[in-house]
Amino acid sequence: MDIMSRDPVEAARDLGPAAVVAALEAAADRLETPCGDGSMIWHRWAGPEGAQTGRPPLVLLHGGFGSWTHWIRMIPALAARITVLAADMPGKGDSADAPKPHTADGLATIMVEGLNQLLPGEADCYDLAGFSFGGTLGSRVARMEGRRCRTFIPVGASGFGRLHYLVDGIRLPEPDMSDAEIDTLHTENLRILMCADETNIDALAIHTHRHNVARSRIRSRAISKTEALIEALPGIQARLAGIWGELDATGGGRPVIEQRRDILRGHQPDAPFHIIEGAGHWVMYEAAEATVAALDDILDGILVEAP
Repeated sequence: MDIMSRDPVEAARDLGPAAVVAALEAAADRLETPCGDGSMIWHRWAGPEGAQTGRPPLVLLHGGFGSWTHWIRMIPALAARITVLAADMPGKGDSADAPKPHTADGLATIMVEGLNQLLPGEADCYDLAGFSFGGTLGSRVARMEGRRCRTFIPVGASGFGRLHYLVDGIRLPEPDMSDAEIDTLHTENLRILMCADETNIDALAIHTHRHNVARSRIRSRAISKTEALIEALPGIQARLAGIWGELDATGGGRPVIEQRRDILRGHQPDAPFHIIEGAGHWVMYEAAEATVAALDDILDGILVEAP
């Protein structure tokens, strides 16, 4: 089975979600960079041999209760044409805990040092997309990296202060819960926060979300509700763009999402901004094809404008 040629959701119906996650992970190079007393884990899908897209590697940062699997539905399509480097951010997924105190700049510094090890040299630029909490930290990475970060794309990102709507009702599993009860709890959490259409809460979504929550050791809400992303914008030299699900539970509705667009365009008036109809917060999962198309539009536009 060539897992990279299939939609992971469809593959999970045949093989089971755990097998699909394992197969996609096995198709990547597992890389390690320093993080606290251990390592930060990165997964690299090298893209097709001899591909001539003109694009640098695309770095993907996941959300607060997440890992690289937040991007799982997009990875096969992206890796078919470019190199993809997806992080397990400090204190998340398989990565080691980060030293305390946990601050946006402290966590971003660990990632910048990792990227400098994996992509050494000023000539090795990259594009960066950060989802939710990963968008907040990604803004700090982009600011620290200067022109090495060619494009910064927040996706349903936090770090917009009062514009970021905190969602109530999320629950964590109790120690005495059965497997079925835990899956039911996470299904409800996905409905409240992540997915606008309940039919998108499938076995792969539940499996990845459950395992991501169980491995999350940094609570991100305190950083997410700040203006950390807004504050970083004046120092970012990368091209700016944005992608949001129209029905993002953290977004506050289209008019409030458009306020985020206007903030980005206050720094770069021509910044592309895609609002994907019918999709919720986890836009890369609910509307993977449309999100890939939005990324293509953004990155192809950068190519056209490059001197």
